[in-house]
Amino acid sequence: MKRELATEGAIHGPASQLQDAVDTIAAAKRHALDSAGFRTLDDVQPPAYGMSAAASPMQITMSPYYGKPDFSGLGAGKPRDVIDPISVADLLRNAFVYPPHSIYQGVKLATFGFFPHHDMQAAPEFRYRFRDAGKTVASDKTPAQLVETWHRLLCEAVTRSCADIRTPWLLQSGGKDSTTLAIAIAESRPDTTCITYLGGREENEVESAQYVARTLGLRHETLVCDPGRAYDRYVAISHRMPLLTADFALLSYADLATEVDARGGDGVIDGMGSDSYFGAPAQTKKRFLYWLAQRLRLPPGVVEMPVVGDSFALCYLLGTVQMDSIERIFPGSRFSDAEVDELFGRPVAALSRARLEPFKAEIDSAVDHDELRVISMSISGAAAGFAKGLYTTEALSMHAAYPFCDHTLREWVYNEVPVDQMIDPGAKVNKVLVRAHIAAKFGPLPYVEKKGSFRFDVCGLAKARFDQVHDYAKQASHMLPGAVEWLERNRPRLGNKYHASKFYLLAIVLPWIIQRDQAAPRH
Repeated sequence: MKRELATEGAIHGPASQLQDAVDTIAAAKRHALDSAGFRTLDDVQPPAYGMSAAASPMQITMSPYYGKPDFSGLGAGKPRDVIDPISVADLLRNAFVYPPHSIYQGVKLATFGFFPHHDMQAAPEFRYRFRDAGKTVASDKTPAQLVETWHRLLCEAVTRSCADIRTPWLLQSGGKDSTTLAIAIAESRPDTTCITYLGGREENEVESAQYVARTLGLRHETLVCDPGRAYDRYVAISHRMPLLTADFALLSYADLATEVDARGGDGVIDGMGSDSYFGAPAQTKKRFLYWLAQRLRLPPGVVEMPVVGDSFALCYLLGTVQMDSIERIFPGSRFSDAEVDELFGRPVAALSRARLEPFKAEIDSAVDHDELRVISMSISGAAAGFAKGLYTTEALSMHAAYPFCDHTLREWVYNEVPVDQMIDPGAKVNKVLVRAHIAAKFGPLPYVEKKGSFRFDVCGLAKARFDQVHDYAKQASHMLPGAVEWLERNRPRLGNKYHASKFYLLAIVLPWIIQRDQAAPRH
């Protein structure tokens, strides 16, 4: 499509051929806009600058909403593949690299919300596609008819997204998304195996997931988290990951995908993607934390003081007041700006924080906190949530299917499903239609009604792999000279998951840096 658009203005021949060519180009533009999530040309501001090889050494369209990304042009050691220290700071501060940037200085990403044909080097505009506040949709369909249509479209989405997968495995958490997916999969791809990951002590969804799978006639497997094994599997494939994210489920994904690969699966079905168009109301606790974030600059050692350093609640509170309110919406405990500068041995955090600015106009336009939260989460979802699966499956030469990102399905929900079937304003729960779809098959499922957040045993990881990560820190001291000291100073505190979460981020980033250094050409 990019090639077709580039020839515009260089068309010659009879008038009929000219008109045919113009019509072809117009159709290509409409398709590009539609795939990008924009309705018409009027919805898109023209790019301020054109594309050029010099300005943009490499640009990848990267979102399951746009299709399968092409990472084939990447390879450690190429001139453009120079690690960007600001992106490393992004990872330590937020667990993902702010789009449109990537871990490499010469590679930019067009994630969902950006127009893929804009130059990502030239201050592209970010626009959130699924604005729900104030939206009204009238429908003559009954709730039962809407459930029936949802089921049919979801089955079709599964079929399309899994077309290239011979042996699919569903990553089945036991919650709403994976349960409604399992119902559709039982009809459209009954050869699928479900696998559930038990990540930590906080929750155990295995029993619910097993019940769903067996009732539907699907094979079900489990994998219990061993943090050391998960880390070893990540390290084993990280050199083949095209880019880097530090999502707090990355190690779990590497563990699961490696297991699926070992058991003969060639693709995973991932239930991400529907929060964007269904919406996700913010809980009262999340709203409080948002207002608590005040961008204070405290000394890096404040969370290491006696009593404070051993208390997750106190550390989390002190970490929150140092964050930008938008960045507090992103999940997990992370390094403060002062700590990041200490790790680098120079000021870098402010450059990372500045990368939030291009999103501020769209964020500030949100009419309520729920919309603000969904817009903010879409930023991290593109660069962390989807990225963990795309990078991991690419490293293992596997397929990744995201049925909820299917164009027909998502457009039907956003444009034709009444608001009260998306979010219940009284109960403040989302995906009312999805819940009804599940209830029609199973009745009430407690784990669907109230599911906690995913957890990985970060304290167990620190206990199992401290020495290994400490050695990586020594080898990566040219970029993060303060990492060794931070690890040695905080080793007694890694039983506190606040500090262990930061250890997790270093454990992800450090070996990736080292491997790229080793692959870089020698001069």
